[in-house]
Amino acid sequence: MKAVVIGGGIIGLCSAYYLSEAGYDVTLVDRTDLSDSCSYGNLGMIVPSHFVPLAAPGIVSQGIRWMFNSKSPFYVRPVPTPSLLSWGVKFLRSATEKNVTNATSFLLDINLLSRSLYEDLKDEPGFDFAYEHKGIMMYFRTPQVAEEEVHLAEKAKSMGLDVVSLSKDEAQRLEPEMELDVLGAVHYRCDAHLYPNKLNKQLIRELASRGVNVITGSEVKAIQTKKGQIASIIVGEREISADIFVAAAGAWLPHIMQLAGSNIPLMPGKGYSFTLDNPTQKLNIPAILCEARVAITPMDGKMRYGGTMELGPVNRQVNMNRVQGIVQSVPSYFSNIQLQMPQREEVWYGFRPCSPDGLPYIGYSKQLSNLIVAGGHAMMGLSLGPATGKLVAELASRGGSTSINISAFDPNRFS
Repeated sequence: MKAVVIGGGIIGLCSAYYLSEAGYDVTLVDRTDLSDSCSYGNLGMIVPSHFVPLAAPGIVSQGIRWMFNSKSPFYVRPVPTPSLLSWGVKFLRSATEKNVTNATSFLLDINLLSRSLYEDLKDEPGFDFAYEHKGIMMYFRTPQVAEEEVHLAEKAKSMGLDVVSLSKDEAQRLEPEMELDVLGAVHYRCDAHLYPNKLNKQLIRELASRGVNVITGSEVKAIQTKKGQIASIIVGEREISADIFVAAAGAWLPHIMQLAGSNIPLMPGKGYSFTLDNPTQKLNIPAILCEARVAITPMDGKMRYGGTMELGPVNRQVNMNRVQGIVQSVPSYFSNIQLQMPQREEVWYGFRPCSPDGLPYIGYSKQLSNLIVAGGHAMMGLSLGPATGKLVAELASRGGSTSINISAFDPNRFS
C-alpha cells in the first residue's frame, strides 16, 4: 500500500513516520526544503495543560482590546478578505462555554497520547532531541489572572493532571537564579519540552533511512480525482499515485483542500521567536507569562523567547513592534533579565494553522474517501505531532478505528 503525505512540518513528518511504521510505502512532498517550517522556531512545549481551545469565552473582548496596541499579544491584519471574515464569524460562534466543555476531554486525551509517544520516541535509536519532563510554569502578576489560573489548575487537577499552585516564594525556590516579580505561579508538572530543531532533523533523517521518498522544493500543482477518490497528484513535473493521501500542509492546508475540490476554514496565525545561544540567565523550567502571553523555553543550552498571534493572510513582513512587545514584557516578570532587541535577521516567524473553534482537523474527508486531513493545530502542532501521526496511520490501516475518540476533530464539521 502506498501513501502520500503533503506537508513536511511536524504533523507531516510524524504522519510519514507512523505510516512507514505501519508498513506503508510513503512519499512525502513539501513546497520548501524542510529547513524552516513552523515546526522549527516554536517553543518546543508538550502541553497536556492546554486543554482549553483558543475559541473560549472572554477571548473576543480581550482580543478587541489588544487589537489597538501594536505591541500586544494579538492582532488581526486589517485586510478584510472573504476567508478572514468567514473564519471570524465561525470563531465568534465557537467562543462559548459549551465549546470549551465539549473540547476539553478530546484535547486532553490527544495531548496525553502525544506525550506518551514522545517518551517512547526519545528512547529510539537515532533520536536525541533534548526532551525534558520538568513541566511548565504559568506566571501571573495580577489578582484577576491569579484567580483565573488557580481555578483552571483546580479543574486540571480534577481531570487527573499533575499540577500545583505556588506562591511567589515557592516559585522562587524552583528558579533560584531569577528575580521574580510575580504574585505566584501554577506549575503544570504534567508538561514537558524539547528542542524542535533537533527533533525535525532527526525525523527527516529517520524517514530517509526507512526509504521514505522525500520530495522537496516542489508545490502540488493539481489533484486528480476519480470516482470519489484521489487518483494522483501533480508535484512539479511528477505525477504521483497512491492508495492513501494525507493533507498535512499547515497554513497552506486550505489551498491543498481547494485543489481537491473542498473548502476548510483555517487562518494563519503568525508567531515570532528569537533564540539566545549563550544566555546570561537561563530558566530551569519553561515559562508562560500569562498576562503578556509570552513563552520562554530553555532548550539544549539555549533560551528561546516567543509569542504573539497575528491573524491574516500569509505575509513575509517582520513586525518589530510585536517583537518589542515580547522583549519588554520579560523584565516585568523576571527583573534580572534585561533583553536586548534582536536584529531583524535574528527574528524567526512562522504561521500557525488556526481553525475557528481551536480544535485540529484529523479524519477522512467526506468528499474523497482516501484523503485524510491532518491540520489546524494552531499553537499545539509540536505538542500534538506524534499523536496526530499515529492517528493518521491508524485511520489508514484500520479504516477509521483509532485508539482515542477523535470525533471532535472531524475535518467536515464546518461543511
